[in-house]
Amino acid sequence: MTIITCIEDLQDLYQRKIPRMFYDYTESGSWSESTFRDNTAAFDKIKFRQRVLVNMENRSLASTMLGQSVTMPVALAPVGLTGMQRADGEIKAARAAEQFGVPYTLSTMSICSIEEVARSTDQPFWFQLYVMRDRDYIKRLIARARAARCSALVLTVDLQILGQRHKDIKNGLSTPPKPTLRNLINMATKPGWALEMLRTTRRDFGNISGHVEGIDSKSSLSQWTAAQFDPALSWDDVKWIKDLWQGKLIIKGIIDPEDAQMAVDAGANAVIVSNHGGRQLDGAPASIDALPQIVSQIGDQACEIWMDGGIRSGQHIFKALALGATATLIGRSYIYGLGAMGQSGVTKALQILRNELDLTMAFCGLRDIHEVSDKVIWRSN
Repeated sequence: MTIITCIEDLQDLYQRKIPRMFYDYTESGSWSESTFRDNTAAFDKIKFRQRVLVNMENRSLASTMLGQSVTMPVALAPVGLTGMQRADGEIKAARAAEQFGVPYTLSTMSICSIEEVARSTDQPFWFQLYVMRDRDYIKRLIARARAARCSALVLTVDLQILGQRHKDIKNGLSTPPKPTLRNLINMATKPGWALEMLRTTRRDFGNISGHVEGIDSKSSLSQWTAAQFDPALSWDDVKWIKDLWQGKLIIKGIIDPEDAQMAVDAGANAVIVSNHGGRQLDGAPASIDALPQIVSQIGDQACEIWMDGGIRSGQHIFKALALGATATLIGRSYIYGLGAMGQSGVTKALQILRNELDLTMAFCGLRDIHEVSDKVIWRSN
């Protein structure tokens, strides 16, 4: 029996259980993958001030994200094709998040639809929006999210065009997977995954199939995205979307301070400092490296600043909070758990992160997550 003590243990188990094309989809970046790797490596440069002989009793990680109470300042980020990592994956992840007390974000490119996730959960979740050329479809999609009681809209702004991801192209990534000889041989080595997939009817993009005429989502993901996503998306469209939505708006994909200011000016309630997990512009800065400049630019304005990218431990979360983020989002960390163990694996990933975050806070001499500041960072001078 495998003893799970950290996110890397879940990743190892995930790799053994999931077909190669979906593992590669998660565990890859664009071009040379330098930004993908740097997202995690950049955290290692940040060191802590350890404090001793302080009262460590009665610690609390409880916080809020846009007024919503959370058990720790973490949300599950939108991840496309989650339902191909594990059958009905979006439903399982949403249930785990709900039971743990953190927000879940459903991707436009999910396998389970907005309505299916809403029927399977009790609490409102967030919906992430990709803007496509068909604006009537976008209007209907936003209306569906509102009808499903989604409590916030997460607008992703860094995927107007798709970064070149060599592994996805070589694997011919599609949903459902194409029955090529290579894919069939690999899937035959993952009998648990295959059996679960045979038992579910959800194997296509649930928010798209049957809702848009003339869309063939069975083409390769790169071909489909190039044909459907809107490369002309602008800040005027953001204002149009906010007016349509009439609710809390989160803008995801901000890596530059000027863009952060424009997001605030467009009415964002929160921005997510993110480089799309290193899957868009290779050579962009790591999210944690970009965070301080954005905090300096908009930190005194009425907009929450969150961060995602490279988070694999509770210590990473703590470092992001110390550098000015008010909360964080995790993607790969919970996908590893989902692929490894299903819903219980997502819960396990959250438990690992919570334990690491709690211990780190204690070692740095704090008892309340709201007390975290750059004072916990060790400075060589």
